[in-house]
Amino acid sequence: MTDMEGAAGVVNSDDYLAPGARYYELGRELVTGEVNAAIEGALEAGATDVLVLDGHGHGAINQMLLHPAARLMNGRPLGYPFGCDAAFDAAFMIAQHAKSNSNGGHLSHTGSFAVEDLSINGRSVGEMGCNMLTAAYFGVPYVLHTGDAAASAEACALVPDIETVTVKWGVERGSAEGLDARQNELFNGGATHLHPSRSRELIRAAAKRAMERRDQIAPFQMPGPYELVSILRKTDSHPARTARNSAADLLGVLTLPRRHV
Repeated sequence: MTDMEGAAGVVNSDDYLAPGARYYELGRELVTGEVNAAIEGALEAGATDVLVLDGHGHGAINQMLLHPAARLMNGRPLGYPFGCDAAFDAAFMIAQHAKSNSNGGHLSHTGSFAVEDLSINGRSVGEMGCNMLTAAYFGVPYVLHTGDAAASAEACALVPDIETVTVKWGVERGSAEGLDARQNELFNGGATHLHPSRSRELIRAAAKRAMERRDQIAPFQMPGPYELVSILRKTDSHPARTARNSAADLLGVLTLPRRHV
């Protein structure tokens, strides 16, 4: 599973994250380079089949630069379980950002900058937690996380034995709680980044270790039934709005439409 905001060298939203932005193609190159490093480490550890899921909304993987050993799932619409099933032995999360309102989380958000918080059974989780739970639904452990320091801490809180690689450190300014979407987008824009070559070196080594240790890393699981609560940030015309969905099945609660009122 890949994203974009957590890659070393991806500096901000306006210039890097969407087609037409002046550094979007550079951002794709940076993400693809980190993904390739993870693939190389997995192959060194004996992996024989690699599926890359482009999890960034606008797309982040440059297929011409992607390691030829990998298959790529991209395009939209895509949704849970994002190609995961019980055939896989391990999952990686590359270039992942922290959840919304994380102190020092560079470009932190959950799904979009307009989301204040998302929780399942009372536990606040970001995109990372939802992806981990989805993989665990099929018995697949997340064994590697790469991204900013706040995201690495979030990963370790969910899976204490996970391998992590921190490639940048956001400026700690407290929580963005209560801000609107645009204010949130700009709130955690400052960070210190590793050089891309150094980030790739660390990711390759960690991916190899993660594959070698995969049987020692327990998946993040949560018993059902499930209640998902999603809260949207305030806007000029609306206060914060909430959606509540319930289901006996994890994939069911993740895929139900959310009506915020």
